Amino acid sequence: MNVLVTGAGGFIGSHVTELLLREGHHVRALARYNGRGDIGHLRALPAELLDRLDIRLGDVTDPFLMRDLVDGCDIVLHLAALIGIPYSYVAPASYVATNVSGTLNVLEACRQAKVRRVIVTSTSEVYGTAVYTPIDEKHPLQGQSPYSASKIAADKVAESYFRSFDVPVVTLRPFNTFGPRQSARAVIPTILIQALGGAGEIELGNLEARRDLTFVTDTARAYLLALTAPDIEGKTIHFGQGEAFSIGEIAALCLKIAGSHATIVSSKRRLRPEKSEVGLLLCDSARAQALLGWTPQVSLESGIALTADYIRPHLSHYRPCDYTI
Repeated sequence: MNVLVTGAGGFIGSHVTELLLREGHHVRALARYNGRGDIGHLRALPAELLDRLDIRLGDVTDPFLMRDLVDGCDIVLHLAALIGIPYSYVAPASYVATNVSGTLNVLEACRQAKVRRVIVTSTSEVYGTAVYTPIDEKHPLQGQSPYSASKIAADKVAESYFRSFDVPVVTLRPFNTFGPRQSARAVIPTILIQALGGAGEIELGNLEARRDLTFVTDTARAYLLALTAPDIEGKTIHFGQGEAFSIGEIAALCLKIAGSHATIVSSKRRLRPEKSEVGLLLCDSARAQALLGWTPQVSLESGIALTADYIRPHLSHYRPCDYTI
């Protein structure tokens, strides 16, 4: 099929794009425009795949560009978004422009082009601090940060396009994803970069917060399955491992895999903004299994080992961030 991927230069987007190409699809990849002509993480794809990829630079905030990009595509995978929670406190309007208006532009272009299916990417952050666990798709949505509020709004715009205009929208809602190519802003790369770099002390934020972590190839596979799964239009489908680990436990596992004897300390400068911290995210993936046939294949320990294997030869490209999300 002819598939457009927005946010293709990002962490998850690049893995989704790579998997689509390996499965033989024709992919048009939107990476965010910049003056350096940088295609983001798409540069990590093998040359034989890049040669088959139609790369466009642009921005989802441009409705005219979205119409051009969607034209001729059977399916659109919309992954473009601003995702840094701390920065959403500094520049919330930019999150509304990209995450809400950008999603609107993609949906309107899909409506006009009459695409076969458009898959919108949500996030488990829309649930905020859980009212109950494990979390299923009926859990209340809670805008606990400007970022999560922008994603809730985007999800509701997508829902409205299905209900109002019969646009064949599917909303995928991954829980926390990790793996190669992820930003040093995220917790597992932050730990591994410091540990593999020989740090004696590793600073993290809240060590008690618990996360349900999915390896990026499992996340990418959910998008592939959602391309052709029958009768899922109008559905929201989330997925995760179904097991939550504390940041402290994750850190200990990272140190073990890295062969590090560093000390883990909780630092105020690495805490998330006040009131944004989500204590527990734990996924009920029954719907993903029923509708997509999706189950996770990579364990947390195996995924961390694969991530460490990626970071080791690229260590000089990273620098630890002052916060984690």
